Amino acid sequence: MLLPETIALHNTDQFDFSVAYFLPWKDQLVKEIEATGAMVHCFNKTNNLKILASVNIVAQYVKDNQIDLIHAHLPWAGILARLVGKKIVVPVIYTEHNKQERYHFTTKWMNKLTFNLQEVAIAVSADVEESIQKNINPNIKVQTILNGVNTSKFQGGQQMIADLKNDFNIPPHAIIVGTVAVFRTQKRLEKWIELAAHLKEKFPEVHFIMLGDGPEEEKIKNKMASLGLVDHVTMPGRLEEVRPWLEIMDLYMMTSEFEGLPIALLEAMSMQLPIISTDAGGIKEVIRNGEEGYLVPVNEPEKLLAPALELANDQTKRRIMGEKAQRRVEEAFSLERMVGQLEQVYHKVLDVQ
Repeated sequence: MLLPETIALHNTDQFDFSVAYFLPWKDQLVKEIEATGAMVHCFNKTNNLKILASVNIVAQYVKDNQIDLIHAHLPWAGILARLVGKKIVVPVIYTEHNKQERYHFTTKWMNKLTFNLQEVAIAVSADVEESIQKNINPNIKVQTILNGVNTSKFQGGQQMIADLKNDFNIPPHAIIVGTVAVFRTQKRLEKWIELAAHLKEKFPEVHFIMLGDGPEEEKIKNKMASLGLVDHVTMPGRLEEVRPWLEIMDLYMMTSEFEGLPIALLEAMSMQLPIISTDAGGIKEVIRNGEEGYLVPVNEPEKLLAPALELANDQTKRRIMGEKAQRRVEEAFSLERMVGQLEQVYHKVLDVQ
């Protein structure tokens, strides 16, 4: 939802938006984006090679719609955007969400080969910027703009939660530990389930919620079954509306091996949830250990058990850390701040053309 929410906050007297995507099954946000007044177009390409072969088609689209600036996300879209920009002399900005070390060799190589064909690269965290500098050594400007969250939207008091626990057979007085994630290996959700089992053993009055889906889902469910957690973990799937679920959580836990700067983390903080997490990627730029939650070294996720147990037993500490988490997001990670910084980049790039 970050894309339609940011477009809605941009200065529409100065900017019009046209959003293009390639994979036809990735159409979940089309209606939300169109509701902002932006155009949406699908190029209907089903793999990276077909995307890369679309230079002429995309270039014609850019010319037909009189697009002055291309802002790309994700590596293969970025590679294509740079080639299009070079072909028809349109400035390109690219936002990098991940560390270069995590990409497949081909993706990493193509990203490096074309990187200097753009005007500006934006990193979502200092960790991501450091990876760009180390692996690409670019000749262009690289700027960190931290992800933001719609703090006015992600607040408590949602009326939708009234029957949520009852509908999903969640014990009404349980302490609820949750997470929101795409079920990929980088999230280490099997380790998350192992921690849940240890926490359940030491603190029986706990229940767990995992929002999302993905390729690791079957492994996660098998791990739950092997540890006897099937009745203690609620998995409602991938949801567009996560606020009522965040509101019934008491504690937000992440076991990621690597991250950029996860939006779900910021949304949880905005909903006054204390965080316990590995210090992967940009997470350590957000959470101040002992203030908004607790961090443990990325290679030692098992150490999350102690702070999870501490916070499960201490309602006052959960409340204090949750309030600090909300203030932290409002002060440093609001969507308005992010949009303002993006517009500064847009103006600067367009002014020098």
